[in-house]
Amino acid sequence: MTSKPMSVLITGANRGLGLEMVKQMLETQRPLSLLFACCRDPDGPKAEALQALAKTHKNTIKVIHMDTADRSSIKRSAQQVGSLLGEKGLNLIINNAAILTHSTVANSTPEDMASAFNTNVIGPMSVIQEFLPFLRAAAKDSGMPGMSCRKAAVVSISSTLGSIQVTPQRYDGFMAVPYRVSKAALNMLNACAAAELQKEEILCTLLHPGWVRTDMGGANASIDAQESVQGMLQLINSMTEKHNGALLDYKGQSIPW
Repeated sequence: MTSKPMSVLITGANRGLGLEMVKQMLETQRPLSLLFACCRDPDGPKAEALQALAKTHKNTIKVIHMDTADRSSIKRSAQQVGSLLGEKGLNLIINNAAILTHSTVANSTPEDMASAFNTNVIGPMSVIQEFLPFLRAAAKDSGMPGMSCRKAAVVSISSTLGSIQVTPQRYDGFMAVPYRVSKAALNMLNACAAAELQKEEILCTLLHPGWVRTDMGGANASIDAQESVQGMLQLINSMTEKHNGALLDYKGQSIPW
């Protein structure tokens, strides 16, 4: 039986992992009806590659202005996306947008921590809240039992740096306190969402992309964006209710909380 066309929304889609997700989604997720590529400055120089891709896939890619640090921006983007979706809803949200500040407990400022939480925790929470009606519509429209990312799902990009258990062994190599703390909070947000939305068969899970050579990961990272995204999309395609509330790396291995 042919799968129903899938609709996807990706935040932070103009560069790094987000842009690579857009590219690979176009190649692998078929049938793909609409791909909403969201970014903070869609007309700026950092979105040129995304805009070029959108021009060659006009019927599929819709570039959407969304600043995940601004609730009103998320609300406006939800209205825009909703007007394009119709009654079938939105199948998959990938909460990818994030910021990273390198600072220690001794020198992190309240502003650093507030900024990290605003983008890395409150942003994903607001995206879930504003787009939840579309996820619910997709879950009802699917006609499929159980949970999957082709039905209705939220995949949030987390990090092993948010793992409390492994921090003592790895802290010295990558301090970044506001980022670490915000990712730990994102993990809890997802655990709450997974428990709350499971009755509506909306899957909520977390993926660690690995240490990736991007602007955020740096030039010395161990893998490139293509390898990371390829692994994550393979997981996304295979997810079921067994993955609800899970924290996995891009190879499918569980990460300790």
